[in-house]
Amino acid sequence: MFYLRPQDIERQDELPAWPELFNERARQARDYRLERFYRAGTISANTPLSQVPFVAMDFETTGLNSKKDAIVSIGLVPFDVQRVRCKDAKHWIVNPHKPMSDDAVVIHGITHSEVQTAPDLLLVLDELLAALAGSVVVVHHKAIERGFLAAALQARLNEGIVFPVVDTMELEARLHRNKPLGLFGLLKQLAHFRRAQPASIRLADSRDRYHLPFYQPHHALTDALATAELLQAQIAHHYQPDTQISEIWG
Repeated sequence: MFYLRPQDIERQDELPAWPELFNERARQARDYRLERFYRAGTISANTPLSQVPFVAMDFETTGLNSKKDAIVSIGLVPFDVQRVRCKDAKHWIVNPHKPMSDDAVVIHGITHSEVQTAPDLLLVLDELLAALAGSVVVVHHKAIERGFLAAALQARLNEGIVFPVVDTMELEARLHRNKPLGLFGLLKQLAHFRRAQPASIRLADSRDRYHLPFYQPHHALTDALATAELLQAQIAHHYQPDTQISEIWG
């Protein structure tokens, strides 16, 4: 379970100008796949949510530390605010080249024999980056997907990767962890602080608040689909079609 601190939420005025950064990265990239990814560009910060091409991404990993753990599986689901394109979804199991604990196997169900015969991430990288190119990536806790992919490419290509992300966990944290309290709310919180529990911003619990169906967790493709549906619900409940993407990406 992950909990965000207020300082983990990026200020909008501290975010990079993504189109300009992509242009710069395209000029600097040494690997042709990364150069092609950056040259595909990204949308401008003032693009309305109704016009944004999204792709939900989820990883299963050998652990939670991107410095010593590795990616085991990848799920991608493209979508927009109105439609999820399941027919274009993708799923890969990749060889982490690192031992998987029994606990990890129990969690995600991917066996040692499956990863031993799976390809290295480099062999699916071309297809992976092509599926991400031009879209805004959507995840539930960006430290995992953005951090692990950057670490994996740094290890293989000697250069990482950066891209804008909408983090559905962060959006839930904004709504349920960092609300300013009026006087009544403050008094109520003080009266019940001993028994009050912070609202869970885990994927399943966040979905439940929007009355979305329960999906069995810890399968990269299913979790990517769950994340796509969650963002659609968050946008429908809390934003307008003409809200700019700069309001929610990071």
